[in-house]
Amino acid sequence: MFVTCAALVIGYIKRKGGARSDVVIGLFWSLGMALGILFVALMPGYPPDMSSYLFGSILSVTRADIYLMLGLTLLVMLVVIMLFNYWKAYLFDEEFVAIMGINTAFLEYLLLLLIAMTVVVLIRVVGIILVLALLTAAAAVAGILASSLKSRMIHAIIWGNAFCISGLWVSYQANIASGASIVIISVIGYLFSYVVHSLYCTLKRKRITAALSRSVP
Repeated sequence: MFVTCAALVIGYIKRKGGARSDVVIGLFWSLGMALGILFVALMPGYPPDMSSYLFGSILSVTRADIYLMLGLTLLVMLVVIMLFNYWKAYLFDEEFVAIMGINTAFLEYLLLLLIAMTVVVLIRVVGIILVLALLTAAAAVAGILASSLKSRMIHAIIWGNAFCISGLWVSYQANIASGASIVIISVIGYLFSYVVHSLYCTLKRKRITAALSRSVP
């Protein structure tokens, strides 16, 4: 409930108040962390272990959580497929989409709600602190390897699943926290793809320069 309200408030402040979304998101992220610690401190009896909430624990994932993840995955895929062209136009030029009569506020609020629900579900696996890295690493790798929006989304899904499966395998073999292993592998994957892509672009520029120099009489 809190993340739903926070997503709507973030969208409202961004649209009506003119504030930058990253600033508002950072403020509400800090507020959520502070409220969580406060409520845990006010709980009667022995306080629960905070490490599973901060860094995640695959052992804490129940069958109901798996069904929730599956349902949310299907919901996100359905919404993205139905509204793909609208979101593509909205992300490219919001003012033009508004002139065309499309409700840009609905698209933005819906996108924030889907992100908020995804974050809540991922917290069960990777924890509060590491969830941001998992969300951004796969998208960053996709941005390096693909050019169009559709191909980037497909790459992000593939790499996100690959990072999660690899991280869970390493976590099981090394007996370490699942969230930490997933995020470490995600960051390593991003750095590796960045270095390889940079080297490829450098070699490509050198080939083009050499070809042009040979063609000049």
